[in-house]
Amino acid sequence: MLAQRLLVTPAQRVPWRRVPRYAPALRHTSSEAGENNTGHISTSPSEGIIFFNNLLPLNAQWYHRLTGLLDRRRFSVLQDHAKFERIGAVSPTKVVHDAVQGSKLGLGHIEVVEVLPRVNEAGAFLKFSHDAATDAATVAEAVRQHLLAHSVRPWWNPFTSVRASLVLGRPWVEDLFRLPSKRVKVEFLPSQPGAEAAELNQEQLYTFFRPYGKLADIVAQPSDSKVVPRYAYLDFSRTGKAIMAKNCLHGYTVPSGQGGGSSGTILQVTYEKKQRSGWAKDWIFNHPRITIPLLAALVAGITVAIFDPIRTFSIRTHITRTFHLEDNVVFRWFKTQSEDLINRVKQFRHGMDTNDAGMQVVWDDRKGEIEQIQSWLMETADTFIIVQGPRGSGKRELVVDHALAHKRAAHRVLVVDCKPIQEARGDASTIAAAAAQVGYRPVFSWMNNISGLMDLAAQGMTGVKAGFSETLENQLSKIWNNTATALKSIALENRKKDDKDANLSDDEYLEAHPECRPVVVIDNFLHKNSEDGASLVYDKLADAAARWTTTNIAHVIFLTNDVSFSKSLSKALPDRVFRQIALRDSSLDTAKRYVIQHLDFSTTEEKVSGQDGEEERKLTPSQKRKDLKELDDVIPLLGGRLTDLEFLARRIKAGETPSKAVHEIIDQSSSEILKMFLLLGSDSREWTPQQAWSLVRSLASSETLRYNEVLMQDSYGSGGDKALAALEQAELITVNSLNGRPYSIKPGKPVYQPAFKRLVDDKVLSAKMDLALLSESIGAENKSIDKYEQELHLLGKLPKQPGELETRIRWLLGKILTSQTKIETYEKDAAGLKKILASEY
Repeated sequence: MLAQRLLVTPAQRVPWRRVPRYAPALRHTSSEAGENNTGHISTSPSEGIIFFNNLLPLNAQWYHRLTGLLDRRRFSVLQDHAKFERIGAVSPTKVVHDAVQGSKLGLGHIEVVEVLPRVNEAGAFLKFSHDAATDAATVAEAVRQHLLAHSVRPWWNPFTSVRASLVLGRPWVEDLFRLPSKRVKVEFLPSQPGAEAAELNQEQLYTFFRPYGKLADIVAQPSDSKVVPRYAYLDFSRTGKAIMAKNCLHGYTVPSGQGGGSSGTILQVTYEKKQRSGWAKDWIFNHPRITIPLLAALVAGITVAIFDPIRTFSIRTHITRTFHLEDNVVFRWFKTQSEDLINRVKQFRHGMDTNDAGMQVVWDDRKGEIEQIQSWLMETADTFIIVQGPRGSGKRELVVDHALAHKRAAHRVLVVDCKPIQEARGDASTIAAAAAQVGYRPVFSWMNNISGLMDLAAQGMTGVKAGFSETLENQLSKIWNNTATALKSIALENRKKDDKDANLSDDEYLEAHPECRPVVVIDNFLHKNSEDGASLVYDKLADAAARWTTTNIAHVIFLTNDVSFSKSLSKALPDRVFRQIALRDSSLDTAKRYVIQHLDFSTTEEKVSGQDGEEERKLTPSQKRKDLKELDDVIPLLGGRLTDLEFLARRIKAGETPSKAVHEIIDQSSSEILKMFLLLGSDSREWTPQQAWSLVRSLASSETLRYNEVLMQDSYGSGGDKALAALEQAELITVNSLNGRPYSIKPGKPVYQPAFKRLVDDKVLSAKMDLALLSESIGAENKSIDKYEQELHLLGKLPKQPGELETRIRWLLGKILTSQTKIETYEKDAAGLKKILASEY
């Protein structure tokens, strides 16, 4: 297709921006991919190309990436010369026309052949023809001088201006999705196949590229690099300068006189994306010992600034029950209307009656302890209140349901149960359990495992831990610290500015008003304290409780089964005297009344009519039963432990007689003792079956044993104190103390006394365990004889026997005789026990 030509002469005058007069004469079939989509612009010796930049905004490059329907509209604009020249900052055709008219260089016949827009580079190529008397460089210089004299500044960027330069090489006109950048890559290619290209040095590159704009840096290819073709990077100060250099010098052949080698070197110029954030990324990855701890500190700071207030608010609402369903007005109305249904649900959930009718006898018996706790809460002493008692003695009900009833009504009681915290497996589960007890949310316990892996990777890279993961100790400290903040806010919530003591500080106010402090009840303290890792949880909780108490933000009550609680709590408060209440089993009279009231609770009374048809009296279940007289005989066997009494009442209510129910309970306790302490030995236990059996046999005949007398037995020859402490922790026995010194041993439960007798009465079991005790005693005596004989053998090797050794020798011989006599006695007893085992089932 022949292109129409437009002759531009000085006689023609074209108004500014009125391009349509010349547009019909231009050839505008070329697209952004060059003529016929070849990627190049063909020129004859009498033709030249000028590149104009800054015709469009560079930030409109997104338009070039659109596809589909928008692509059609874009191409319609790009292929229509008139439309393209209207949307640009200036019309390239008009610039050439004005430059030719105003030039003093004596330009001849000049024709504008076509304009190829470059939207991706915010410019355009203008192809023109000239006569023999004029060269392309003269025309380009005239255009450049015209733009310098008549500066054109785009409205979208008034700090830049339109520039034009002669294209020296063979431009590659492509429509790829490549964005211009300040950095260009210059590759050195041979001018013909088989030839060798010359690598231009920095000075030569500067000579070729500096006329197009200020260069920031020239980076040559490393000399030891094996990459071919050879290349160099040039960084321009502005992207527009790089665009101009790339379009004007791409495909330029450097002659031999200018350093291009014998056959010349072609410059291939392409954009190279320079990562602006590369230096930051490189610095971060090259300095992990600095950046990783900084990142960990940043994460910790964000966590404290954002999540800590949320967690403190969550703990506060957990204590005050702000969003609790049972405190809602509508829910309370429904609860009032259906009290019986709610009680049945709670009975099914907790396995016991929630009403206090069945326990009223016990609370009346312990009214003194309840009043004592309430009076302590009104005092300012900064120490712990400790309620200690065996399992099933009703510690939690006594404190939470009765002593703190007024505090619970005001929603100022926080109950922390140590049992789920201690029984959790793994650090993440322990953190989640501790957070659940106080309402600490959100808690990302699962992140601790991921952070641990990140710390391990960082330690492998840097040699030190980064601090992403926190230890269990630090996590627990965070939970208790947030709890302290919430407790203090609750303690101060009723303080007003117009109070008579408004001039006091917060600490002084809390010290002067102990009734304003909330109460923290720590239940199951020292639960399974012998297990590994449990001491950390208890120590951190005791330290936190000490801070809450000494800073007067809360009263702290510990509920524990362990009699050695003072060892753990004294570490947290070494200079305080604890306030203690020791709960014991109920008296026999109270136990009997408890069972009777438990039978009469929530049952329908029966009306009995007289002979005249009138109602005479009402019979309760306990009055209708004739076998309750047996309670006077069986209650002493069972004792006053509440859990055992409740079990007895349930069995009687199910239809069993008191005697049969107690015998069943004794049999069950005997089976538990046999399984847990006598038959199954384990290396992890701190006692032996022989040690447990010696206590069972002794306590079966005597309700109380002397502590030191037990330690003198053969089975407790070494580590006796430790074994007794472990057996007390396992609740086989109870050790009583006087002035801090253990002095007596009793069964762990009252029901254990008849259970011990039941086990001892079993001839086969008694013979088996006694035989094990005798075997242990025989072994101990044999060891003693071996020790004495070794000493005698040593003395016998002396060349002379001094007279001073006669007393020692007679003593050793006497010891051997005594041990041998014991062994013979033990063997006779063992023979009788073996006969029992051989004849009895």
